[in-house]
Amino acid sequence: MLKIGLTGGIGSGKSTIAKIFNTLGIPIFDADAVAKSIMQNNASVKTQLINAFGPEIFEQTTLNRKYLAAIVFKDASKLKQLNNITHPATIQAAEDWIALQSAPYIIKEAALLFEAKSASNLDFIIGVQAPIELRVRRAMKRSNLSEKAVMQRIKKQMDNDKKMQLCDFIIVNDEQQAILPQVLSLHLKFIAMR
Repeated sequence: MLKIGLTGGIGSGKSTIAKIFNTLGIPIFDADAVAKSIMQNNASVKTQLINAFGPEIFEQTTLNRKYLAAIVFKDASKLKQLNNITHPATIQAAEDWIALQSAPYIIKEAALLFEAKSASNLDFIIGVQAPIELRVRRAMKRSNLSEKAVMQRIKKQMDNDKKMQLCDFIIVNDEQQAILPQVLSLHLKFIAMR
């Protein structure tokens, strides 16, 4: 079974691409969603988060993501600390999930695939690319963030050009080129490789 990574910067449209692959019957591991679940539900991770960021990080038992974002997107050392807490548990969850799959290939969708050092366990990486203005607009609309807040997050991510150079395949999601033929082409390529 092939293990395929799917990555791209905030607002690139990774999730849209993942949904298309999923519609084709391909299992998707959404690393960002799993990381959020782990932060909310994993007792060891919760304890580490409280120790690192204070008890205010949880409102009763619910992770205060807005509070956490305000801390980590203004302080690179705090973001690194958060990643050091969440990445190992998320990577392990992905490995456990992959072991249960039986499809011709799976996709691990993760914004921080290279940054988390989890790309090395994958056979191929697909990068999703979109113009920065479009990415900002999408992220503002999706997450109800200001342009400044989106730009803060973009600046904390790996340079997009560098990220795309590390990918084996690129899907252009610029609202000019159709994405379905690009996804289908890769799907057929991966099916033929198994």
